[in-house]
Amino acid sequence: MLRSFNRLFSTSRCLKVADKSRFIPTSGTYPKGYKVGGFASGVKKNNNLDLSILTSVNPANAAAVFTTNKFKAAPVLASKDILTKTSGKDIQSIVINSGCANAVTGEGGLQDAYKMISKVSQTLGNGKGEDALVMSTGVIGQRLQIDKILSGIEKLSASGLGSNHDDWMSCAKGIMTTDTFPKLISTKFSIDGVEYSITGMCKGAGMICPNMATLLGYLVTDAPIESGSLQTMLSNAVNKSFNCISVDGDMSTNDTICAMANGAAGGKTISEKATPELYSKFEEEFTKFAIDLSKLVVRDGEGATKFITLKVKDAKSYEEAKKAANTVSNSALFKTAMFGKDANWGRILCAVGYSGVEVDPFKTNVSFIPVDGSAELKLLVNGEPELVDEERASEILKSEDLEIKIDLGTGGGHSCEFWTCDLSHEYVTINGDYRS
Repeated sequence: MLRSFNRLFSTSRCLKVADKSRFIPTSGTYPKGYKVGGFASGVKKNNNLDLSILTSVNPANAAAVFTTNKFKAAPVLASKDILTKTSGKDIQSIVINSGCANAVTGEGGLQDAYKMISKVSQTLGNGKGEDALVMSTGVIGQRLQIDKILSGIEKLSASGLGSNHDDWMSCAKGIMTTDTFPKLISTKFSIDGVEYSITGMCKGAGMICPNMATLLGYLVTDAPIESGSLQTMLSNAVNKSFNCISVDGDMSTNDTICAMANGAAGGKTISEKATPELYSKFEEEFTKFAIDLSKLVVRDGEGATKFITLKVKDAKSYEEAKKAANTVSNSALFKTAMFGKDANWGRILCAVGYSGVEVDPFKTNVSFIPVDGSAELKLLVNGEPELVDEERASEILKSEDLEIKIDLGTGGGHSCEFWTCDLSHEYVTINGDYRS
C-alpha cells in the first residue's frame, strides 16, 4: 500500500526530476557538532531510504512549530510532550521515518512514537527517553512497521552517521515521500566576528497549505541560542516562510518544523532579552534562510510547472495582505489558469474579493512582473481594465517563474510575499493513486 519511488520515477515526473536537479547541492557548509545519516529499514520498497537521524554531539536547545490540524499525528503529540517537559533544553537527536505517517493510529501509534524516541535516546543520548524528538511522514491510518524501524535506528546509530555532504544528503533523502528531489541548503555568515552556520532540510510536495501541511523541516545551527529565544525566532521565521507557501490548500496531520542550536560555534549566547541586537541580526539571517528553504517545497509541488510569487501591497495590515495572498494561492481557478498560460486576471480579483480583506475596487492594481527584467504587464489600473497584449502575456506565462503584483489600494501600506504553484493534470494523477 505504500507508494514506491519506482512508481513515481516511472511516470512523467522523471522529466521534472531532471529539471529540478539544479536545486540539489553538490557541496555545503555544515554546522559544527552534528552527525546525520539516512538508512533503508525495509519499510519502503526497492531498498529506498526511509529512516533519518540528526544528532548533536552535545545536547542542544530545540524548538518546534506543529500542525494546527485537529487530528495531530502520534509523533506530533510525542514531540510536543518532550519539548514541554524539557522546555526545549538538552535535546540531542531527531529521528524521522518516511513511508508511514503514524497518524490516526490510536494509543498503539502513540506507543510506537515513544518507542522510537526511547531507542534513539538509548543509542545516541542519555537513555532517559526525553532527549529526542520524533517525526513521521507518509500514509495516514496505518501502523508503523515498528520492528523494522527500531532495528534501523540501532544500525544507523551504530555506524551510519557522519558529518560530510554525503551524510547530509542521505539524511535529506531519507525523509522524502512524493518529493522528486532532496531539499537541502546550507549557509554561513559572521556577526560581530563570530562565524555561524545553518543547515536546513525539508520534505513536502503535496498537501501543502499555510499553517503547513504534510511538511517536515529542520533548521540546525551551531550558534548558542537560548531555548526560549530559539522558539520565538523559529515561530517568527515560519510565519514568513513555511506559512507563506501553498501547493494545493490541504493541511496534513504531521507538519513539524524543528530548530536545533548546539552552541558549537562559540560566542555570546543569543537571547532576545539579554542580547537583543545580536538576536535581531541573527533572526534576520535565520528568517531569510527559512524563506529560501520553504521555496523549495513549492518548486517541487506535485505536478507543478510554475513557481509563482504573489506580492500583495497596500493592505490595512500584514495579516490582511497575507490573507489575500493565501486566498488567491488556493484558488483552483487561478491555479489552473496559470497552468494553461491564460492571463485570466479576473480570477485573481475574484479571489481577492471573497478573501474577506479590505480592498478599494476603484484603486486596485494587478500586474504580471516578468522575470527577465522587462517592463511589467499591467492588467488592471485603479480598477480599470487595461487593453492587454495577449501575445506578450502568453510569453510571460511560458516562463517557469512568474511574479504577480496585487495592490489593494487601501492606503494601509502593508505588504506580504507568498509563494505558490499552478495546478496541472499530473496533480490529479499523482493523488488519484497515492496508496497504490
